Formats: sequence, structure tokens, C-alpha cells
Amino acid sequence: MTFRSVLFWLHLASGLVAGLVIALLCATGTLLSFEKQLVAWAERDARQIAPPAAAATRLTGEELQARFRTAHPTAKVTSLVFSSDPHAAVAFTVDRAGTFYVNPYTGEARQPATRAMANFMRGTTELHRYLGFSGPESRPRGKLITGICNLAFFVLAVTGLYLWMPRTWSWRAVQPVIWFRQNATTKARDFNWHTTIGFWCAPVLIVLTLTAVPISFRWGGELLYTLTGTPLPASGPQSSGAQPPAATVPAAPADTPRVSPDRLVAEAQRLLPAWQTLTLRIPGAATQPVVLTVREHGSWPRTALTTLQFDPFTAQLLRRDGHAELNAARQVRGWTRFLHTGEALGWIGQLVAGLACLGGCFLVYTGFALSWRRFFGQKSAAPTDAAL
Repeated sequence: MTFRSVLFWLHLASGLVAGLVIALLCATGTLLSFEKQLVAWAERDARQIAPPAAAATRLTGEELQARFRTAHPTAKVTSLVFSSDPHAAVAFTVDRAGTFYVNPYTGEARQPATRAMANFMRGTTELHRYLGFSGPESRPRGKLITGICNLAFFVLAVTGLYLWMPRTWSWRAVQPVIWFRQNATTKARDFNWHTTIGFWCAPVLIVLTLTAVPISFRWGGELLYTLTGTPLPASGPQSSGAQPPAATVPAAPADTPRVSPDRLVAEAQRLLPAWQTLTLRIPGAATQPVVLTVREHGSWPRTALTTLQFDPFTAQLLRRDGHAELNAARQVRGWTRFLHTGEALGWIGQLVAGLACLGGCFLVYTGFALSWRRFFGQKSAAPTDAAL
């Protein structure tokens, strides 16, 4: 048996065993590629505000909180999210009640008329990660299955690239591999679709499957530490989004008043003038620092965040943590986490990832169709199927 034959049967077996789960991963991945944008669009009735009058002035953060407390006296606000978009409402995250969107000019608090899109995307995420399993006992099983099938998908993409390459490099041999053509039979059509879609999508699918490994397996996260030469924490691999250690707040006299949230927000905006969104977390105790998380325009990767910790009594910056301050393993994890969704490269990356996932759905269909004909169809092979 030749090396090419070994790869072919490995490719075929991997596809038949894991194909259905791979199809589910690709279908849900296509839907999730623009999850945040779709949810924001569906909830625009609450998230977006009408353009204010030219003379209108924004209410301060304290005024917004005071009006919100008056309207919702039992609500416990845990964070506020400000946006540099003048047409965006201020998001108030509330324990157990979801998120309210407050008009920064009037103080009116609203929630979306429907959460259908958010609920749909949440269910799609559960399918993508855990095959829909729920509960602390069942979820790990679903995650293990998707992780193993993701590795099988990686094998399919790598072996497929080799198998789809023509044995002789001429335009007549290459053309059916790199582009679609008119075919006389459905078998030839499926083979043409399988090779052409695979040729264009496989490089992206290799990236998507590799970047899923640290998400699916603990050993994948540990491998990043090994490859980057970073000491592994005793608690295990940390994601790029793990919160930095809390800064120590210097002792202050008992009667010292806390600085206003507006002053802290203004200080964060001064330190990071290119801010896009700014999240102010409400501290639970007076001895805790006030934490603001900032996303900037033009950050690289596009999902990078900077965390600022301030003294609640003096507004002094106690600690600053950004992508550059992360250790090498967590920096790589930051890239892999959001390369998996394409978000690390902005909407273009999301589009490429979504199209590759959509292509994966066609690869599963055409792969099953070709396999069915191989085992149960007519024995005569179409000329275009000679590469098999």
C-alpha cells in the first residue's frame, strides 16, 4: 500500500467516523461567526438611541445611576459599559435581571423587546461546545466528543490538502482542483466540489481546528506554556481573559470619601484616548480597587483589552494590564482564542472563518456522497474520480 493510499483511507475513515459531528460544528460555527453583531442588531431597539439634539448634554455616570436606582430600586448593578459611539446606550449589567440599556441623555432604561436572537445564539453555542449536553456531569462528555472530532477535522484538512493536489502539474490537472466546472455526472460534480472547496477552505480550517485545541483540552493549554517556555501556574493554564491580581489599595482615613465614577472614567479616557468601549465594574467593598476594562480602536489583536485598577479614594492608577503585559503563553492564547472565531482580525477574519465553516458543511456532504457511491454505488468510476 502506497503512502497516498494510507492517507486516503485515514482521510476516509476520519470523515465517516466524525463527519456528523463535524457537520454540526461547521453549521454552528457559521452561525456564530457574527454572533455579537447579530445579537446587537436584533436588540438595536434598546441598545441604540435616537440622535440627540445639538444642544443636548450627556448625564454624568452618577446621575445615570441615581435615575436607574429610582426606577429599579431592588436592582444590583455590577458594571456599566460606556461606548464611544454617540448613538449607543450605556449598558447596566444587573444580577439576575440581565442587561438594561440607559439613554445617556434622558436616563431612560430599557431592555430589548425580544431576546430571541440572544437565546438562539446561546443554544447554538451550547451545541457547538457541548453538543447540547447540559449539567456538570454531561457537559465534559460533550466537550470531549467535540474536541476529538475537531482533531479528526484537523486530520481531514491536512490529509485532504495532500490528496487533492494533482499528481501532474498542468492546467488541465489543476483547474478541477482550484475552481468549479461543469460536470457530466453528479459523482463528478461532488468530487469537483469536494476538491475545490477543500482547496480554498482547508488552510483556514487548519487554523480553526488548531486554535480549538487549547479550548477543548487542558493539555492543549499546557502545550502553549511548553512551546513558549513559560512556567505553568500551579492552578493550570490561564486564558488571556483571566483577571489580573487585584491591586492593593493604600489605607485611607475612615471618613475619606470615594471619588466619583465619572472621575475614574475620565482618567481612563485620558490614559487611553483611543478607547472604543469602557467597562466600569462596581467594587463590592471599599478596600477593593475600582477596575475599568478598556477596548481601543485599532488594538492588535482586535480583541485585546487593557485593565486599569484605580485607588477608589484618590483615583491614582494602581495597576495596568494589557496584552503586552501578559506572559508569552497568554499572549498566544489570546490570539488562538479569537483566531478560532476570526474576531482577532476584525470583521474580515470573522467573514473568512464563517465562509470556511460553511465550506466545511459542503465538504461533509460531498464526502459522504462520494463514500456512499464508493461502497454502494456502481463499480465503474468516473474519470474525474481517478485521484481516489
